[in-house]
Amino acid sequence: MQASYSLDPKAIIGAIEEWYDENRLRNMLEDEEKVLLVAVVDEQVVGFSDSVITGENTAELLWLHIDPDYRGEDIGIELFKATQNHLASLGAGNLRGRVLADNAGGNAFYKNRGLEKVGEEEVTIDGTPYVENVYAEVESERMEEIEGEDGVVYVDHQSEETGSIAPFHVVYTDPSGEEIYGYWCSKCHSLANAMDAMGRIQCDECGNARKPTRWDAAYL
Repeated sequence: MQASYSLDPKAIIGAIEEWYDENRLRNMLEDEEKVLLVAVVDEQVVGFSDSVITGENTAELLWLHIDPDYRGEDIGIELFKATQNHLASLGAGNLRGRVLADNAGGNAFYKNRGLEKVGEEEVTIDGTPYVENVYAEVESERMEEIEGEDGVVYVDHQSEETGSIAPFHVVYTDPSGEEIYGYWCSKCHSLANAMDAMGRIQCDECGNARKPTRWDAAYL
């Protein structure tokens, strides 16, 4: 992380302790919705990916990190492909990813893998707000046009995120899926576009809620 970001060292240490301490790792390994893969060279772990299945056909790549000494050897590309294929084998064929806006390498990596930037969200790390870019595989023909408060918006019915009552679908401002507008609750067919810093979404109509993801994601 120190090789990839200009984050304060205290923020890096705090993030690692919060998200990857021993107890959390144990819970992650026991969680059927979580996928952790490692890249190994000469019996040494040199990289890992952390993903979560968020809906019936959707997953998010939360983290992909390669040891700085092994970057430039296509290990990250192979790990990404392995992660993508494994998630697809579990039925999660639609992949989304998140990366801090100031991580030039991480943003370029997603673009080179064919994903498109579909929106921005604000995340807070150690009390400081940062802009996080969201990437996704976008196909315009799978969009449904509906009327929103600010005009016509587009629901992607192939991109789901698990809710407490029913799935949420991602909503875009345009049919090409270039900017996220919010989420569409499949329980009451209403829009929900309020999200807190941890990624929580709640439908005001029926109370359907999406659990939070995490503070940051998908770094190289």
